Amino acid sequence: MSEIRSLDHADVPAVAGMFQRVFRDERTASPALADYMRQLYLDGPGCDPEIRPLVHVNDEGRITGFVGVNALPMTLNGRHLRAAICGSLMAEDRESDPLAGARLMKAFLAGPQDLSFSETASEVSVQMWTRLRGVVLPQYSLDWVRVIRPATFSLSVASNRIKPARLAAPFARALDRFYRKRMGQGEQRWSALPEAGAAPAGFTATETDRSGFAAVVDQFTAPFPLRPEWSDGQLDHILADAEKKPEQGELAYALVTARTGAVVGAFAYYVKAGEIGRVLQILARPGQAGPVIDCLVDEASRRGLAGLRGRTQPALMEAMLGRRIAFVHVASTVVHSRDQTIVEACRDGQGFFNGISGEYWSRLIGGSFD
Repeated sequence: MSEIRSLDHADVPAVAGMFQRVFRDERTASPALADYMRQLYLDGPGCDPEIRPLVHVNDEGRITGFVGVNALPMTLNGRHLRAAICGSLMAEDRESDPLAGARLMKAFLAGPQDLSFSETASEVSVQMWTRLRGVVLPQYSLDWVRVIRPATFSLSVASNRIKPARLAAPFARALDRFYRKRMGQGEQRWSALPEAGAAPAGFTATETDRSGFAAVVDQFTAPFPLRPEWSDGQLDHILADAEKKPEQGELAYALVTARTGAVVGAFAYYVKAGEIGRVLQILARPGQAGPVIDCLVDEASRRGLAGLRGRTQPALMEAMLGRRIAFVHVASTVVHSRDQTIVEACRDGQGFFNGISGEYWSRLIGGSFD
């Protein structure tokens, strides 16, 4: 008879192989992927022996399903919570057991955690969550996009499907220079950012390192009633993990200061010239999100990026309006709790979700294991 149980160390090679087949269309998994999944789910900082990933084992004793789970301590108005982040959900052999995925999800949500959430729920996953009384958070469920160099931006998108398109890169760069130089300083267009930039006077972005960025995280997440309370070493582990995505580029950190010298924000984003940079996190004091976003876009322009893409948070939405930022829906952020007070806090935009408090830092998203 099939069963659902917690992931064991011995299960990891089979789970890694399934991950390659389901998500990367590859038949074999490298030892590096298995080692990474073992560290991510079983041995890393913050792992909770009671909040574990789950596997589905069929009648023959073979693992045919998996749901990745990471524990995250959180606090809601001073009340300590145990949260669980739902990552990769996959199932094979659906013909013999078509409900394996749904059973895994039900078992996960029935765990001991106070709050469950995911920022990468597909349409199929959303249906599972909502059938089990999960809630979609629309304000957290959008990707935002800012075009900086239009021709290079289009080429970057096209080259993901047609590799030879990169041969047109010199022409695209020349076209972008011509177009952007004709724009006035501070001019707002959906299609591009002026060569002269758009950051407001009096604000400066200064490059920092991982420890410098981590040192300001608590002060910028403090205004959120529902926020992470990372265990010892957990945030540093998350950032170190996020840095190991060479295909996305270098993970750059910066602090934003006002003319007075006060730090009003920070950001972390991937830098790879000629590509669309993925923004891992934007942090800002209340009322200062606009200048922080402008500094981020200017820095990305200075370093040769074609554009930027990141995940929304309600605290940033108002500042993004009017800055020629477009929004698209790719995946949903969903939450589940048996405590209605927690659910309402999430619905009201009081939670600090996505980015470093989510899944996009993981090397399973955008990382390689050659």
